[in-house]
Amino acid sequence: MTELTEEQVRSELELVLERRSADTRLTTMGAGSDDLEDGRQYLAGTVDGGWHVPTWPHEHGGRGASPSQNALIGRLLREFIVPDLYPFAIGLGMVGPALLAHGTQKQQDDWLRPIASGSSIWCQMFSEPEAGSDLANVALKADRDGDEWVLSGQKTWTSRAMWADWAICLARTDPGQPKHKGLTMFALPIDTPGVDVRPLTQMNRDAHFSEVFVENARALDAWRIGDIGEGWRVAMTVLAHERAGGGSRGGGDGNARGIRVPGWISDLRDLGVAEDRLWQNEVVKIYSHDGVSRWTSQRAADEARASGAPGPAGSGAKLRSVKSYKDRAYLSNRSAGCYGMLSDGHGYIETMTAPSMSIRGGTDEIQRNILGERVLGLPGEPRLDRDVPWNESRRGLL
Repeated sequence: MTELTEEQVRSELELVLERRSADTRLTTMGAGSDDLEDGRQYLAGTVDGGWHVPTWPHEHGGRGASPSQNALIGRLLREFIVPDLYPFAIGLGMVGPALLAHGTQKQQDDWLRPIASGSSIWCQMFSEPEAGSDLANVALKADRDGDEWVLSGQKTWTSRAMWADWAICLARTDPGQPKHKGLTMFALPIDTPGVDVRPLTQMNRDAHFSEVFVENARALDAWRIGDIGEGWRVAMTVLAHERAGGGSRGGGDGNARGIRVPGWISDLRDLGVAEDRLWQNEVVKIYSHDGVSRWTSQRAADEARASGAPGPAGSGAKLRSVKSYKDRAYLSNRSAGCYGMLSDGHGYIETMTAPSMSIRGGTDEIQRNILGERVLGLPGEPRLDRDVPWNESRRGLL
């Protein structure tokens, strides 16, 4: 494709999007928001130009952009209003890249453009009640029956399931293999008979997580993503993009280009606490952390572009974004004084949402293990069950 200049990209985006102003404020990570239509309209309006997923092929809703063009488009998108894409983020940022890496041509043709246009929402059926953070220990089974697979088991903490049309589902197809080797990845329509989605209400009153019960649900072998027994490899592709912030393009502090004071600081200053020295110190700490985080994330993004895939540094980005969200939420709530205790108080929703940030998308502890082992080269934790058949280790025979 012809390389676009900054002004060409900006002028093209102005044809389909509204510019931000200093007063623009956006919802964050689905907290307090169940709006689907703004996101659908945004994606439908940008898909023909390939603006939201520019590195995808044009026929799948992208524009075949180079890494440098992708970075340019992402930077300029921050100047425009990009709505809360939380409901669509798994498809855009995690399932889509996994399909490009592991999917068949027909799977890509059938599923990618509906994801890019917002007409199809995906969820991620990975976690299970008894597996905890040990993803490879999942027990939902898939038994082959001709050209179909019969799936039975339970998933939990399945975000977006109540909105989803499809799920990407990790299942155990060979319990006689070690836990990492007996897994296969499937796509599963949520309206498949035998799939029961039950939303879980959180303390911030959102119900964006669900538990999903699967009983004798049938999936076509044509919906299998990757080879039989290669589910762990596909899952690692999905999780690498999740840790790298999959689906989060846009967002930012909501400021117009050239504004030097981030919107979150302006909002807090309006509460009348700007003269307090302790408050000023907290603001500077968060602001400095955000700056360092941006530079570090940019370096990781450059490394990912050079290698062609996100690496373990994405775990660091995830930890830093969680810290920033929680620090801002708690400072915002404290700045409101006693009013912050009320359900309509400043920062209340964010404060009630903040603890979940350390759990969703892989716990902070898991991210630190990844950084320790894969970035710092520290010895890994002992894993006695790595080479033992799953049906033995699962029964606690080790």
